[in-house]
Amino acid sequence: MNNSWQEILRVRVVSCAFVTLALATFKPFGLEVWQWQAYVHLFNIFVLGVIVCLLSDLVMKYILRMPMSKDQGVDYIIRRNLRFQFINTPLVALMICLYRHFVLSNKVESNQFSFSNFVGTLLIIAFCSFAIGLYWRFKYRSRYLAAELEETQILNEQLQKMQLANVDSPNEYHDENFAEQKLTAMPSSQLPTNIKLTGTTNDNVSMEISNLLYIEAVGNYVKVFHLYDGKVRTDMIRATSKQMEDDLHDYPMVVRCHRAFIVNLQQVEQIVSKSGSMQLLIKHSHDYLPVSRSNVTQVKESIKRL
Repeated sequence: MNNSWQEILRVRVVSCAFVTLALATFKPFGLEVWQWQAYVHLFNIFVLGVIVCLLSDLVMKYILRMPMSKDQGVDYIIRRNLRFQFINTPLVALMICLYRHFVLSNKVESNQFSFSNFVGTLLIIAFCSFAIGLYWRFKYRSRYLAAELEETQILNEQLQKMQLANVDSPNEYHDENFAEQKLTAMPSSQLPTNIKLTGTTNDNVSMEISNLLYIEAVGNYVKVFHLYDGKVRTDMIRATSKQMEDDLHDYPMVVRCHRAFIVNLQQVEQIVSKSGSMQLLIKHSHDYLPVSRSNVTQVKESIKRL
């Protein structure tokens, strides 16, 4: 059993134990009639509850394509848990109703399966699910925010090391060994330090690659933010961000961080993590660029590779 499923099993066992404890405390469904045997029935409900929860996890993973994952951030975990509860709560209520009907109804006739019994059971399980959901939400949010802060600190350290290495060896990306390791799409010839970005018109922007800050898509145009005589300059050319991304594909320090932004990682002053989201603080301009969820992994891997 891998670590992911061990974590899922642990969470489901704790959750079902909480629900079982609540049932043992208030003894609904006529459980008090069974005296000591009520605890046997509660144990059976606990085991069946764990099984139903695991079945709901399979539905989440293979049908809704939302597996349990620590790598997709706090917001993903919260969304997944909410959808899990919408699926799992009615299934657990149905399981308990069937257990009441086939096992508990011989002493308590009111346990016969009916719509009113299902609604009543659903309300009880929904309340328990809400309470346990608050617990797991707080626990996971605290855990993942702490993990994100730690990862952000590590990424900032790697970013600083990369930038210091580029200062010490500004032409490092001309080295053939570096090219083989970092630039799989790089042609055999050395990469030029001077780049020229062109659009669909005669407009173009020329600069040293190290002076490029970031590129922002604005409708049918892109804004190119770069250093010119030590100051931030903005040039607009008619082009798409996809075209700019293709033109700069061979430069590993230039990556897409958002559908509207392409950033030069050498010009990122700091990576900031706020409420489960990532932002990049750009040098000189002091602008904050958002990092979309779909591009987080790419940005992290690019920093680690450089």
